[in-house]
Amino acid sequence: MIAKVYPPVQHEHTQTVSLLIVEDDDIDATALQRALHKLKLLNPLYRAKDGLEALELLRAGEIPSPYIILLDLNMPRMNGLEFLEELRSDPILTHAIVFVLTTSKSDEDIISAYREHVAGYLLKQRMDNDFMQVVGLLDHYWRIIELPLTM
Repeated sequence: MIAKVYPPVQHEHTQTVSLLIVEDDDIDATALQRALHKLKLLNPLYRAKDGLEALELLRAGEIPSPYIILLDLNMPRMNGLEFLEELRSDPILTHAIVFVLTTSKSDEDIISAYREHVAGYLLKQRMDNDFMQVVGLLDHYWRIIELPLTM
């Protein structure tokens, strides 16, 4: 199931970046969507409820490039770490940019995620207090770095 929430917007001197939220919790996904909208970040937004669904969308070309993946770790069917392993072993998807958004403070999870070359590891607990700053960080990230048009 693909949920395109907002129409694409092209910012001056930047490319339109699609966002894929891989999150099984409807409340967390909605909170992230609202924060993006509140900051007027109208990037194309897609959602998968677990790692298997996310891989299906990516492999089918349903997520326009360039894209950034916002990944939860604790999900049914295929969790975030399993998704990262599969993503990095796929020669076409291996270069995807992934930020982990999770409740897990486990050192083991943090180390495992960074071993799979995530761009950042963000705790949802911190997002309660500084949620808009986290979303602002993501906005600045894709505005100042160069992303390949195809991944």
